[in-house]
Amino acid sequence: MKQFLIAIDQGFNTLVWLKSEGFGMATETLSARAWRLRHDSNGYKIINLLFFWQDNHCKGAYENRLNDVNAPKEYR
Repeated sequence: MKQFLIAIDQGFNTLVWLKSEGFGMATETLSARAWRLRHDSNGYKIINLLFFWQDNHCKGAYENRLNDVNAPKEYR
């Protein structure tokens, strides 16, 4: 189920167009992208509010992406 939700998130990210960079990458979640672009936008603050029970959700998503934690073990 977790992989399915990540796939939906990544798919949605590809549909979101931002003036600074166009559409999102297929392997990046919206939260990770918001943290990566935190100097250009305050979107990460809104997403972090939605995930209030997690400490700095967007930063964690970005770090997970850098470490590729959501990829199968064979790809890490």
